[in-house]
Amino acid sequence: MKRVLTAVILIPLVVLALFKAPLWLFTLLVLGVALLAAREYFDIAAATGFRPFRKLSYGFVVCIFLFVYAAGEYHHRAWIPGYVSTAASLLLVASPFILLVAGARRDPLSQALPDVASSFLLLPYVGLSLASMVIVRADSNGALFLLFLMLLVWSGDIAAYYVGRAMGKHKLAPRISPGKTWEGAIASAIGAIVIAVLLFHYLRPAYFALKQMHLFPPTMAPDSFAPPRASISLINVIAFALCVNVAAQLGDLVESILKRGGGVKDSGPLLPGHGGVLDRIDALLFAMPVGWFFYFAVLEKYFRGVSYVD
Repeated sequence: MKRVLTAVILIPLVVLALFKAPLWLFTLLVLGVALLAAREYFDIAAATGFRPFRKLSYGFVVCIFLFVYAAGEYHHRAWIPGYVSTAASLLLVASPFILLVAGARRDPLSQALPDVASSFLLLPYVGLSLASMVIVRADSNGALFLLFLMLLVWSGDIAAYYVGRAMGKHKLAPRISPGKTWEGAIASAIGAIVIAVLLFHYLRPAYFALKQMHLFPPTMAPDSFAPPRASISLINVIAFALCVNVAAQLGDLVESILKRGGGVKDSGPLLPGHGGVLDRIDALLFAMPVGWFFYFAVLEKYFRGVSYVD
């Protein structure tokens, strides 16, 4: 009951944040999630025997979100995203060196390298992954794409859970997650593909239904884009859904590896019936970079092409 109640409360809040929050508020909300997930990640690292540099890493994550917010908010000024990208790249290049210097204070020194490595891993694993949501959300109809992506992750998770419980016989990774089965994994992929095909087939109706509900970011200007001239190919939809689903399942397994290594059952107690924040977003952390790539490499024109006028 707690699990269902938590989901009933959280899902509408997520949808409202996606579509109604201005970019600065959306950035702060995602940053808050990132910092909560970072704390749980560091708690797991500490349970494993590491002593990560928490304050430094939190600072790096905050800087990453400041950079992506600036790039998203001022993307119409061509010179700003260029400077922001340069600054973000310098931060990512400098951060391991800064952490290595900080590692000189570790005693014994044999802890310096694992502590630095576990600290730096947070940046791509949590920081960059969640920050990419801000970049997509800043784009035209990026909120709609993020909703589609989350629906794929959720539907795959639900299919894996119920099919795995009903007919799962062959263990997927018994040493890591004994409850996961190949039957559940295959059902997850098929479910994600089916949902993706339906979502993209009804892209325009979904858009106009959301418009009727007044669920659009306040910064989006009406009548900015024309309808797409050609529909997206089925191969691209299947490839997108399959890659996102495989990434999501790997994200789930990776978090299980971290928790088993630290000897903990849940990443935290924050969400009743669901564990911690990291437990809820583990699949999204791997799926989001894949979704980001597909969006800007293949799918952006289809979402930008959704018209504000029927």
